[in-house]
Amino acid sequence: MNYYDVVVVGAGGAGLRAAIEASLDPTIRVAVVSKVYPTRSHTGAAQGGINAALGNVIPDDSPDSHAFDTIKGSDFLADQEAVFFMCENAPEIIYELDRWGVPFSRLPDGRIAQRPFGGASFPRTVFSADRTGHVILHTLFEQALARENIHFYNEYFLLDIIHDGNRVKGVALYDIKNGEVVNLRAKAVILATGGFARIYWKRSTNAIGNTGDGVAAALRAGLSLKDMEFIQFHPTGLAKTGILLSEACRGEGGYLLNALGERFMQRYAPEKMELAPRDMVSRAIEYEIREGRGVGEGTSAYVYLDLRHLGEEKIKERLPQVRQLAIDFEGVDPVKDLVPIRPTAHYCMGGIHVVNYRTSGTELEGLYAVGECACVSVHGANRLGGNSLTEILVFGKFCGIAAREYAKQVDWLPLTEGEERRAQEFIEGLMKREGTEKLAEVRKRMGDITWEKVGIFRDEKSLKSAYEELGELLERWERIPVVDKSKVFNTNLVELLELRNMLELARVVAFSALHRKESRGGHMREDYPNRDDKNFLKHTLVRKVGDRLELEYIPVNIVKYEPAQRSY
Repeated sequence: MNYYDVVVVGAGGAGLRAAIEASLDPTIRVAVVSKVYPTRSHTGAAQGGINAALGNVIPDDSPDSHAFDTIKGSDFLADQEAVFFMCENAPEIIYELDRWGVPFSRLPDGRIAQRPFGGASFPRTVFSADRTGHVILHTLFEQALARENIHFYNEYFLLDIIHDGNRVKGVALYDIKNGEVVNLRAKAVILATGGFARIYWKRSTNAIGNTGDGVAAALRAGLSLKDMEFIQFHPTGLAKTGILLSEACRGEGGYLLNALGERFMQRYAPEKMELAPRDMVSRAIEYEIREGRGVGEGTSAYVYLDLRHLGEEKIKERLPQVRQLAIDFEGVDPVKDLVPIRPTAHYCMGGIHVVNYRTSGTELEGLYAVGECACVSVHGANRLGGNSLTEILVFGKFCGIAAREYAKQVDWLPLTEGEERRAQEFIEGLMKREGTEKLAEVRKRMGDITWEKVGIFRDEKSLKSAYEELGELLERWERIPVVDKSKVFNTNLVELLELRNMLELARVVAFSALHRKESRGGHMREDYPNRDDKNFLKHTLVRKVGDRLELEYIPVNIVKYEPAQRSY
C-alpha cells in the first residue's frame, strides 16, 4: 500500500533522525526514500566531527559561546533564534548518540573527547577519529531498521513533489531497479536530500549523487530557495582530485605552507592562523597562488598541508582516513611528506526556505525540509566546520516530531488523474526523446562555468555570463537523448534527471550571486569587496515563475549579537 503518514526523502543523517523520531508513535507509518542504499548517504563522508558545548576539555564552554561563534562565523547572516535553538539542543543530541552506541573518541578519563575547529572559541568538536559521519550514519541506520513502522524505498529517485498549491499530497518516484514510476501518498513529506555542490563538477568534495534533487523539486513546485549564492569552498581538498581532507587536520595542529615554506595564514588571520573560518582560509590559499607563492601554475597549482610534526602515532590514531586518502590519491604519506592541497567546492549554505525553525516547515503545508537541502538559516554566509552534523541531528529530531504530530491531525488528499499520470508521462517522454546533444559535454561545460565564473572569486561580468550560459545549457538539456533504452538500473536516465536538477540550481546560484552586490562569507565579489550591512544584511529568496526567476529579500533575525567586524 503506497499510503504513508510521513514520507522522508533522503536517508542520510537528517532523514534517518527525522524518521526515527516520527516513528516513535507506533501508529504512524513512515516511508524512507533513498536514491542510494542508506549507508552510502553523504553523511558518511563527514570526517572531522560534530559541535556541541559539552565543556569536556575547557569547562567554560557554553551553548551561548557556541552560538556566538556560529553567528560570527556566518558573517552575521544567520538567523539567531535558530542558532540558539541548535546550540542549546546540541549537547543532548551527543549524549543520545552516545547511548545509541556511536563510538566517540575518548579522553583518558573516559569522557567524550573534543578538539578545536575553525572559528571556535573552545575545543568543542566531538569526533570519532576522522570517520565521525560514517559511525553516526551506521548507528542511525541500525536504529531505523529496528523500528517495524519504518519502511525503506532504497534506490528510488525523487521526480516531483505532488501538491495542490497549498498542501502536499505525496511524492512521485522513479524506481531505479526496474524503471517503474511510483506515487507515494503522504500526509506529511520531509525533504532531506542533501546538498548540491556537485554543480561544481570540475572540483568538489561531494559524492557524484549530490545533485540537489530535493532542492530542484522544491523549486519546480513553486517554493522559494534561500541564500543560494553562499557556497562553501573547503580549504584542504587534495590537489589532483578535490577529495576532502578533514578540518581535523588543522584542528589537530596541522600547518599550511606556501612554496617558500611560510605559514602564510599569519598574513590573513594572525590570531587563529590555520583555524580561521573556511571562507577566509580558502581565499588566503588562492591569494598565495595568485601572487606566485604556490607550487605550479594555473588550475594545477597548490600549496601544502604539513602534518609531519604531529608524529606517526597521533596521525594514525586521530587522522587515519586522511593519511590513507593522501597515500591513495596523491602518493604521499603525511607522516613524512607534505600534502598538496587546494580549495574545493564543499557545502551549500543555501537551500529550501524554512519558515519555522522549530518544525522545519516550508511555505507548503505538510512539507518539511531539513539538513543541507534546507536553509534554516543557522550557517548564514559561511558554515563553521562541525556544525553540519549538529544541524542535521538537532533539526532532524524536531522535524520528525512536527511531521508526526501534523500527520495525526489530517487525512490524505486525493490525487487527480493528471497528478497520477504526470510523472509516468514525463519519463515516457524522456525515453522517446531524440536529439544530438551529449550529456557528458553539457555536464562538463556546467562544471567549467561554475568553477570559473561562480567560484571563490566573482564579479558582475562573470556572473552575468554564467547565468546566461547556464540558461542556454538548460535549453541544450532538452535535446539530450536517453541512449540506453533499458529499464533495469538505467543510469543514463538517472544522470539525465540529475543534470536537469544541477543546471536549474546552478542558474539560481548565479542569479542570486549576481544580485548580491557585496562580499560576505563564502560570497566574494571582487567588484564589491566589502560587506554592506546597510543594503544586504538580508536573506535572498528566489522563486521560479514559468521559466523566469524572481528575487526578493527578507530580514535576518537578530536577537542578541549585532553585526560587527569579523576578524580572527
